[in-house]
Amino acid sequence: MTTTTRVPASPSPSGRSAPTRDRAPQRGFRTGNLVPWGFLAPFVGLFVLCFLLPILYAVYQSFIQVRRFGLFGEEGRETVFAGFDNYARALGQDAFVDSIGRVLLFGIVQVPVMLGAALLLALLLESASAKWPGFFRAMYFMPYGVPGVVASLLWGFLYTPGLSPVIDVAGLVGLELDLLGPTSVLWSIANIITWLFIGYNMLILIAQLKTIPGELYESARIDGAGPFQIAWRIQIPLIRPALVLTTIFSIIGTLQLFAEPLIIAGFTVNIDSAYTPNMAAYNSAFTDNDYNVAAAQSVIVAVTAFVLSFGFLWFMNRKGRNR
Repeated sequence: MTTTTRVPASPSPSGRSAPTRDRAPQRGFRTGNLVPWGFLAPFVGLFVLCFLLPILYAVYQSFIQVRRFGLFGEEGRETVFAGFDNYARALGQDAFVDSIGRVLLFGIVQVPVMLGAALLLALLLESASAKWPGFFRAMYFMPYGVPGVVASLLWGFLYTPGLSPVIDVAGLVGLELDLLGPTSVLWSIANIITWLFIGYNMLILIAQLKTIPGELYESARIDGAGPFQIAWRIQIPLIRPALVLTTIFSIIGTLQLFAEPLIIAGFTVNIDSAYTPNMAAYNSAFTDNDYNVAAAQSVIVAVTAFVLSFGFLWFMNRKGRNR
């Protein structure tokens, strides 16, 4: 049997006992705790000032009305709570409702085509037989660096008869193209959006493809899998998060369609001032001077984007859990 003897701490020369090292750390305010917040402060300040406050102000504007007295408001004005009256007036505009249906149709067709092409390019560039993948990645991504206004002007001239070499060449072989007609102008805009963003979505998918371990490819080849089976059984299932992300971005971008149709409207009479929801809100604010209805329209567009995006995300998550 062994015994342990505890030696008492020797007193210090001043007569006080030496401090022990196993004391609990003191709790309280520390300057070091503010360091992370100091780094976050610029972002938080800009986020609140440029994002959160405008949203709250738009929601506030959508629930009020400004009543002016006199012919030009010279007798004064008052601000009253309007409830959902601005929303009823916004949804009562047939042009605004039609614009929502138009962009939804646009998204149903354009988003799958764009993401399908981006996926195909990503798979081809990441295949083992791809030559000069870096060069072609840069080439496909280059249109994303072109501003939307410049791209719309460029394609607008290519769509205009008498200016477009595409239409002239088509005419030589007996084809009469009306790319700015009432039934084709929406898909001409879809072509611009696809040209702009296919490279951007391709890079997101490629970044996800590069995270797949090479051992999976080797095992699949040993088992006799070909390129198509590798893509269908390994690559596409493993980049599902990137596909979901790009789809959500595309849904939001579809409802935010504004610059491209606004520029193309200068080339054709088949695009009115309320062709898209954002154009309708812009027209309500700066043409009709009805900022409250414009705010209500903006909130409706934002809520629609929120519902569609999170509805799609919920559907994909539920589908993934059921597998």
